[in-house]
Amino acid sequence: MNEEEKQRRKEASHQRNLERIKRFRLLDDTFFTVCFEGDGACTELVLRILLGRDDLKVLENKTQFSVKNLYGHSVVLDVLATDSTGQIYNIEVQRADRGASPRRARYNSSLLDGHILVEGDAYDRLPETYVIFITENDVLGKGLPLYRIERMIVGTDNEFGDGSHILYVDASHTDESAVGRLMHDFRCAEPEQMHYAVLAERVRYFKEDRKGVSFMCRIMEEVKAEGFEEGREEGFEEGREEGREEERELAIARALANAKQKAVGMLKDGVLSIEKICEYTDLSLDEVKALAAAL
Repeated sequence: MNEEEKQRRKEASHQRNLERIKRFRLLDDTFFTVCFEGDGACTELVLRILLGRDDLKVLENKTQFSVKNLYGHSVVLDVLATDSTGQIYNIEVQRADRGASPRRARYNSSLLDGHILVEGDAYDRLPETYVIFITENDVLGKGLPLYRIERMIVGTDNEFGDGSHILYVDASHTDESAVGRLMHDFRCAEPEQMHYAVLAERVRYFKEDRKGVSFMCRIMEEVKAEGFEEGREEGFEEGREEGREEERELAIARALANAKQKAVGMLKDGVLSIEKICEYTDLSLDEVKALAAAL
């Protein structure tokens, strides 16, 4: 492949990235974590609205925070925040219903505890923890815009009081309540149509500011399956230039196998929707669905 063709493909890839950025919403995992990275104001706004606490002050805010479990499956948390009282918050955006199962919430909560408590600490040093799933659909199916899950003592109306809390927020509810307006903003691709200025300005930066757009494009290149789109096309070109059909097919097969391997990893992680996996790997919807069915 000559330099002119490489440049053409690079420019075409860049244009595709720009079009994707225009369509991004805060419900899209990658865009959500980029917008909330290092921005405590956005996290603080979301927590204040969802918990109904005007006094909540975020002191620390991290995104894509890896919590390791030496004996099992580790996870990467979308947002991990700490407030001025030491309470811990994990916020996850999930478009795929199966990525927000009750047992996933339980596991995230347990990993938070394991990460916080160190050897020698008394159990009563565990702070209050909140695991919050913002989902595109009503995952729990009870028709509520916001679910708050607490452990209860069976046979009484009393909470167990262990300090762990789980919230599910259905982003399909976009009424004029504070939570509804917030979910409207999470579903909105246009910053000028958003209700909350803090979120609108952050979204505008990564969609319209030259530096923000450039950063977003770089992140997208890192997140996409490494070189798959180019690899599939280059494999085709290589086989044609050699004039041997079997080499062309082998190159395509290798690129396809690489993409499927990456897709399986994404499916097992349960973070991205099937549609988003298609976008990042260049596989068809049927191909990704077949991989999901085989797991």
